[in-house]
Amino acid sequence: MTVPFAIFGINSSGLNTAIKLVVLFLVVIWLALVYYSYADARRRMADPILVGCATAASLFFPFVGTVVYTIVRPPEFLEDQRERELEIRAAEARINTLEYHLCPHCDYVVEKDFVRCPSCLRKLRDPCLHCARPLDPEWKICPYCEHEIPGVTPQPRRRRRTREADEEPVASE
Repeated sequence: MTVPFAIFGINSSGLNTAIKLVVLFLVVIWLALVYYSYADARRRMADPILVGCATAASLFFPFVGTVVYTIVRPPEFLEDQRERELEIRAAEARINTLEYHLCPHCDYVVEKDFVRCPSCLRKLRDPCLHCARPLDPEWKICPYCEHEIPGVTPQPRRRRRTREADEEPVASE
């Protein structure tokens, strides 16, 4: 009589099959945890040596290695760190672009379209003679109504006429 291969000395074929299935299930779970540790470490750590250590801990210390890795892993993904850094840079850029203006005479906060300072009543800008909107001193024309600013808008240059342009072509009959 042949003795069937038995795990843990169990001779019952039904119980032996159940134990084999449980062991197979545990091996599959262990390999899945090793893969999980590897994939998660790659998303959370930039250093390949640390990723290898996390994977090796899960591989050589079944179940316990994955639990230890889960406890000591970084709290956020690399992608989230990069996104947070980009958001911080974008917020800093927005703050830098928000311009607030101060009155050059009394340092009172004024808006960019104020003509006079509400604190010291000094003139900050000249209004457009046509639409009365405030003009920046660097502007050559009013951007709101396209009215020329007297004394600032350069006169268009006239092109010189050349002799060839002065001579009219002779019509041949």
